[in-house]
Amino acid sequence: MPEDDSRPGEHRLSPREEDLAILDALFNQSPVGVAVYDTGLRVVRANSALERIHGVPNARLLGHRLGEVLPDLDTAAIESRLVRVLETGQPVAGTEVHGRTPADPDRDRVWVASSFALTGQDGRTLGVTDMVMDITERHHIRKRLALLDHAAARIGTTLDVTRTAAELADVLVPALADLAAIDLLDGVEAGEEPLTPGTGGVELRLTARKAARPSILEGLREMGDIQEFAADTPHARSLVSGQPVLVPVIDPDAGWVGGSLDPRAQALVERGTHSLMVVPLRARDTVLGVAHMYRTSARSDAFEPDDLVLAQDLVARAAVCVDNARRYTGERVAAVTLQRSLLPRNVPEQSAVHLAYCYRPARTHTGVGGCWFDVIPLSGARVALAIGDIPGTGIEAAACTGQICSAVRTLAQLDLAPEEVLARLDNMVPRLVERARTSGSAPIMDGLVGATCLYAIYDPVSCRCVMASAGHAPPAVAEPDRPVRFLELPPNEPLGLGDPVFEPLEVELPAGSALLFHTRSMADSRDAGRALDEQLCALIAQDGMPPEDICQALANVACSRIGPQEDLALLLARTRRLPAAQVATWDVPAEPGAVADTRSLALHQLERWGLEDLEFTTELIVSELVTNAIRYGVPPVRLRLIHDQMLICEVSDASSTSPHIRRAATTDEGGRGLFLVAQCSQHWGTRYHDCGKTIWAEQDAHPHGT
Repeated sequence: MPEDDSRPGEHRLSPREEDLAILDALFNQSPVGVAVYDTGLRVVRANSALERIHGVPNARLLGHRLGEVLPDLDTAAIESRLVRVLETGQPVAGTEVHGRTPADPDRDRVWVASSFALTGQDGRTLGVTDMVMDITERHHIRKRLALLDHAAARIGTTLDVTRTAAELADVLVPALADLAAIDLLDGVEAGEEPLTPGTGGVELRLTARKAARPSILEGLREMGDIQEFAADTPHARSLVSGQPVLVPVIDPDAGWVGGSLDPRAQALVERGTHSLMVVPLRARDTVLGVAHMYRTSARSDAFEPDDLVLAQDLVARAAVCVDNARRYTGERVAAVTLQRSLLPRNVPEQSAVHLAYCYRPARTHTGVGGCWFDVIPLSGARVALAIGDIPGTGIEAAACTGQICSAVRTLAQLDLAPEEVLARLDNMVPRLVERARTSGSAPIMDGLVGATCLYAIYDPVSCRCVMASAGHAPPAVAEPDRPVRFLELPPNEPLGLGDPVFEPLEVELPAGSALLFHTRSMADSRDAGRALDEQLCALIAQDGMPPEDICQALANVACSRIGPQEDLALLLARTRRLPAAQVATWDVPAEPGAVADTRSLALHQLERWGLEDLEFTTELIVSELVTNAIRYGVPPVRLRLIHDQMLICEVSDASSTSPHIRRAATTDEGGRGLFLVAQCSQHWGTRYHDCGKTIWAEQDAHPHGT
């Protein structure tokens, strides 16, 4: 006989009673609000969670329709949804409901509701139930993130102080405030260093403003007016302290009200302005001004601390952009210094090629031109070599050079193919020019149209070089035991002229080959006569002379022919081949059991290279990358280790989709793979190719400085 666990005197529930008790507990203890309606949409039952959500006792809801008890809700939309469920029998899930409750009548709340019909055993419709969850905080967070994304795209589109301030005001209104004004310290718009405000009153110039309704601006200060704010005003206190000030409810009788606003603006308070935030524009430890935001009677809820945090984020982004514009205005006279600073001062450390370069600026009254070049180490021991020419001289050429160089360096880090780099540069040029025209600085960026660029990537493992040109002269190549020749690059158009396709050229270069990249002036010199060609070719083909000496000799010959009217830039690269003993490659079976074997192969290879100190981190990197490739990728999967200045681990597969790094929660069972890879390596990333992708990670091959 089974033992009876009930204590003496205790009533033991029957199975049906126990089921009903469980269902009743589920209904009443659920954190999700549940309401049950009859076919007339009258509430017949509601749980305690719904009581907390609506802030109304269930006793008031029972027997009534929602609109009779909660007039601030959009009850028409709710009942329409419930009627549709009753009529069709189809459930409706995930509907957002907005409104206010008697418990919190001044704040908008958001709920998500799901409804389904209730039917009896005979198929007759008994009613409908509505399950409601309060997602107000989640909704607000989503809106704040969207506003931050919007601000990142809208603020700082030009290097103009006034325009940037206006962009900030446009973002703040109406998303956060009904009225926003941006006041800057006098001199900021002219590019001057702002003076540190004292402890007394401060003078600010109205630089930008935006109102949700034109009527709000009636009688206020005009743009450009200077206003002195008294020391006790929130505006002055925020500017002096560098800290934001929140006034949830403005007291019209407060002493600072008369001093904080222009006398003509007293009507603003009288029209219902009731809440204020003041946030300083602070960038690089410099206070530039303040942004003050107001809410009027059209929006009854007051500013909250969360609103102040959001405003600080938005204003901080704008402050950096305003300061950038101020600095640009004050420093653009340094065109020559800027031009020189854009060129590499030292050749980056890499093993793919032996590099030498030479830059000879033009010696004319118009200043330097727009010649530039760059050397960018890439993943997999590869190197990118770029060179270009900007039409024009002086400030215009320097500014254009800065844009192109920055873009090339940024795009290079994406591991794009040369033709893709040029395509993106070509797409960028018209936008930069149009933006310059909008801001009134068109002459500075006009030189981008017609700019040339040659971009090449050399791989010392395969000894192959792929390159593409946007109107730039092809490089000269001197291979061992072969005459010097100029590569036959496809004739693509310069940047900004609408060339839809930039055709690449791929060549195999034996170790010891010399590639000479040169600017347009060097290319023009080839037309000066056959003797010049022969002289230059003889220098390029020199294999017993250091590349640095060859480069200087080439520059001397070219400058003697073209004169001082043009800039000259030369970049000479002598190719190297990575020894086969420094590269190990394995094909990995697409099965989980192959991960352990792959780890063992990698560890044995590290022992042969004498890199035992990297066994632990390399084992982890190989395990995570190979596991990801097998689990989420497409065969074939391949592992490659390269022992160069860095230990490079590469895992390739045929899928073009790569995982993204994230920070896993403590309760997550996975999701830490790429995070661990990033922690164990100096650099990591993904590059794409015609047959899939490669995820790579680099570690210092000499962790102890040996």
